[in-house]
Order: sequence, then C-alpha cells, then structure tokens
Amino acid sequence: MTDSKTADKLFFESTGMDRQAAEKIVSDALNHADDGELFLEYRQSEGFSFDDGRLKSASFDTTQGFGLRAVSGEAIGFAHASELSEQAIEKAAETVRAVTQGKSGKMALAPAGGNRALYSDENPLSEIPFDTKVKTLGEIDAYARSKDPRVVQVSASLSGSWQAIEIIRSGGERAGDIRPLVRLNVSIVVEKDGRRESGSHGTGGRTGYDFYLQEDTWKSAVDEALRQAVVNLDSVDAPAGEMDVIVGPGWPGIILHEAVGHGLEGDFNRKKTSVFSGLIGERVAAPGVTVVDDGTIPDRRGSLSVDDEGTASSCTTLIEDGILVGYMQDRQNARLMGVDPTGNGRRESFAHLPMPRMTNTYMTNGKEDPGEILSSVKKGLYAINFGGGQVDITSGKFVFSCTEAYLIEDGKLTAPVKGATLIGTGSEALKKVKAVGNDMELDSGVGTCGKGGQSVPVGVGQPTMLLGGLTVGGTAS
Repeated sequence: MTDSKTADKLFFESTGMDRQAAEKIVSDALNHADDGELFLEYRQSEGFSFDDGRLKSASFDTTQGFGLRAVSGEAIGFAHASELSEQAIEKAAETVRAVTQGKSGKMALAPAGGNRALYSDENPLSEIPFDTKVKTLGEIDAYARSKDPRVVQVSASLSGSWQAIEIIRSGGERAGDIRPLVRLNVSIVVEKDGRRESGSHGTGGRTGYDFYLQEDTWKSAVDEALRQAVVNLDSVDAPAGEMDVIVGPGWPGIILHEAVGHGLEGDFNRKKTSVFSGLIGERVAAPGVTVVDDGTIPDRRGSLSVDDEGTASSCTTLIEDGILVGYMQDRQNARLMGVDPTGNGRRESFAHLPMPRMTNTYMTNGKEDPGEILSSVKKGLYAINFGGGQVDITSGKFVFSCTEAYLIEDGKLTAPVKGATLIGTGSEALKKVKAVGNDMELDSGVGTCGKGGQSVPVGVGQPTMLLGGLTVGGTAS
C-alpha cells in the first residue's frame, strides 16, 4: 500500500494542504452517510509511437485531483476537481452532503487492512532516458524489416504510467496504492502478390520499462506479430455453421471476460439485469469449469494492492466446477446485497465513480492434454487470437471476430482461415464445454476493459477449451 511518506509528499506537502483539515472535512461531509471516501490521485503518463521508420508522436502528461463520494442507500453524491486544496474539497463537500439530507445513515466499517504492497514507490517513467526508448522503437522497426522482405509497414508503440492513490474515509482511516503500468505493441503488414495481411502482438504489466526494452523481449514481440501476418497471407475464407470449436489458451480468455465476466459483476446482478441474476448455487457451466477473478497476482496488468475504495484485492471464485458461487462486488452493491465486498471496486480516475469491475479473470486448469483435445475433433475450428467483439450483458449474447484461426480436419490443424466469427450466449457456451486443457495461460498483458464510459487495465486467461456445437460465422460462399 502507499507509503505514507509518498502520499504526504504528493497530496499534502507539495500542495500545501493540511492533512488533519482535509480529514475533518471528509468526516463532516460523510456524517449520516452509509459509506463514502475522499479519493486522491496523482498520475504521470507518457507514450511513444513509431511508424514507418520515424517517431510519429511522443507525449507526457501529469494529472492530479480528487473525487469525494457520499453514499446513502442506492443514492450517490459525487464531486471531483483537479485542484488539490482544502477549499476545493470543502466546496465538493457542500455538493455531496445533499444526498444525506434528512437521512440518518450509519457509516459502514472501513475495509480491513490486508494485502502487502505489490509495487514499490519507484517511478518507472524516470528510470530509462527518452533517447533509449526512441532508439529501441527504431531497432524494432529495423529488425522487423530485416526478418522478411514481404514486410511493407511496421508500427511500434511504447507507453507507461505511474499512479499513486490515497483513500481517506470518515475518522481519518486511510488506504492507498502505487501502480506502475507499461505496455509495448508491435503491428506489421506484409504483402505477397498484391495481397496484404497484418499481425500484431503486445506485452505489458505493472513493472518498469527494463524488461520490455530488453532485446529478447521486443524481438519476441516482433516475431509473433510477423508470424501472425505471414499466416494470414495463406488464409482461406472461413466456413459457416454450427461446429466444434477449440479455443486456445491465454488471450482467448477475452471471450470469458466479455461474455461471462461482466455478467458476474455485482451491480448487474443486484439490479437483476444479468443473465446470471439469482443463480447462486445453480449450474451455469459444464462440470470441470472453474472461473476466478484474482487481483493479487504480482506484476499483472489487472492487479492491485487495494481497489479504488480501499478494499484489499483478493482471489474470488465465481464459478466452481460449473456451479455459480459468487459475484464480483464493490462496497455499495455488496452492502445492498448483504454480502462482503471482494476488492473489485474500480474507477478510471479521480473524476469517476467506482463500480464493480474485473481485475484478472481466468478459467483454471482442467485435466485434459491439449493434443488429445485436438485429436478428438473430426471437423471444426481452432481459434487462437481474437480482435473485436460485442456482448449484450442482459442476454449474454456475444459475437467475436477471430484474427487467427485454423480448420480442424480429422484431429489435425490444416488451413488458416480469415473472417471467422464466434456467435453464442455466454451462459449457454459454458454449458457446451466438452473438455478443459491443463495448459492455462494468462494473456501477455494488453487488456483494457470498458464499462459505463470508463476504461481500466485488466488481465484474462484460460487453458485450451473445447466447445461443442458453437455457431461460427464465416465468409466462404
């Protein structure tokens, strides 16, 4: 959790605010509220984009501010500002008090102290010189072009941020976190006989730049992006119809995240707008399917020491051996549903309200050998990489486009295909799981989740999984 010296320096010494005065304003503002907090944030971020042999853009930004929230039942009073001063917080307090007028709420207990700090207070943005970052992007471009004469376009980007937060509750109770975040992306376009195809790969996590600027790391990213692009050069039109589909390990867990994960967030279930509402204890997936959300994995993109309400992050089992056993909860929805918060209260920034959000959501290992799963399929599709998708939370219906997929014929992978989409309903798809592999992987660290106009970094993962009778949309005539 945030070192008190770091928080004092960022939020009080450098701004001239008096901590005790700010804490008193918060306590007064939350009098008669059921819950609430002052959320303080300081963030530095930068980004570099290299395209076709030159630096296309470079940016650096520093933001700071606060959000003050008072909760009374289902009602919320919220005000925020980019000015860190006692006067600004007092003005915000006048606004949020309106939600408690005429109420006699009892402040909920503060989150229990918990997790060790996952990250140190060192800022990775200042560790590597500007010139080194740009030079590495240039080396990525040159290496990609040297690997294959069919390469006609290379784009590479590097981004990083360093966020410090502190949460102050009524009575002066405090919690906080330090959150570094780095990401490297490579996209490549290849051309053969007038046909152009692309491939991309990204990697990232809550660490410094050192690992991602190592030659082995960025060369691996280039090699993977190039491999995908070259595979797509030989792709054929995807067939359409209902068929067995094997979904590969790692990033394909994005289907699980979108088609199932959002439906297991507390707010949708409290409001009974999720297909999973009221199904605790019921079978929602095939036996052998276990799904968890774990925000405690060090260095992972979705991991947090505490969430944005001060609750320690945790590993929450959502589905166990096919049975729905829990939802992801922030404090407000947990209280209204009579359960404990799970450390999933997240917000994009100080200017946003917290809501139940995923951290690192994945399906745990099964017992099947991936090779045996493949050999068991006479005819079907093997999907290993995905692009965009659409999901309806209420119904659970989803459509996902495959960026890398192969035909399965007599238990073997044959031609790569293009234009394949997977169509189904999350709850029904989980019941069609026929086999779960023993090769669980987490994604490479590139996930960003959108909900309610807010974006937060997340992780996904799964082992190889066989789905029986899934609808595939294709382009073959």
